[in-house]
Amino acid sequence: MTRYKLTIEYDGTDFFGWQRQKEQISVQEVLEDAIFKFCGEPVQVFASGRTDSGVHAFGQVVSMDLKREFPAFKVREAINFHIRPAKVAVVDAEIVNDDFHARFSATERSYLYRIVNRRAHLVLDHKRAWFVPQQLNADAMHEAAQALVGVHDFSSFRAKDCQAKSPIKSINQISVGRVGEEIRIELSARSFLYHQVRNIAGSLKKVGIGKWTKEDIKRVLEAKDRSQAGEMAPAWGLYFVGVKFDPQEEDVGHDLSAGESATAQ
Repeated sequence: MTRYKLTIEYDGTDFFGWQRQKEQISVQEVLEDAIFKFCGEPVQVFASGRTDSGVHAFGQVVSMDLKREFPAFKVREAINFHIRPAKVAVVDAEIVNDDFHARFSATERSYLYRIVNRRAHLVLDHKRAWFVPQQLNADAMHEAAQALVGVHDFSSFRAKDCQAKSPIKSINQISVGRVGEEIRIELSARSFLYHQVRNIAGSLKKVGIGKWTKEDIKRVLEAKDRSQAGEMAPAWGLYFVGVKFDPQEEDVGHDLSAGESATAQ
């Protein structure tokens, strides 16, 4: 068996999330089907994070095992050939140690939430960002977001059907900044609760339009009650950005390609 690490990007608009489902198309399904077409092996791939319906990614990482060993670049090219026309692409492929696992080796996951803040409706960014026409104060949003950094009980920002055993999570960093008409909320943590990022984005919007302050975010956090937080932001503004791993488990194995080698992270 040879273990591969794939970095993939996808437009989540047409998918019902990452995880394979019985009656709806998923990113996992089209990726596994493309791998089967390439090598004839029924393969299960494991992702660093399960994204919801409509959520995008440009730094999702998956791991998989193949019985036959292929050069990493050939795996990337073959999957990309067979996965078309689905809006999914393998942007990098590496051979890694057998200890590496896309989910369990991850030490930090990063997300981006995009808000386009203008009066005109969205055309190019339709279903790729949250359209908010009211003027937003990005500086106030950033300041308020700092109340969420660190270890907290995030029950107020947790979906009712979240299956995590504990609502306690540690957010490493949150930043909110404006680039032209776009507000970018960037977050990183070892792991997140179900809908946590979207619920945080919805609450920070209330700060941005002037209805809430940093003290309100603190109040909501301390309430440990989902009904006290803001609206849940739509899925299409959310992007899975990237993952950090335990370096020892991510050590690259060998690559059989003559002209291209796997990239060490």
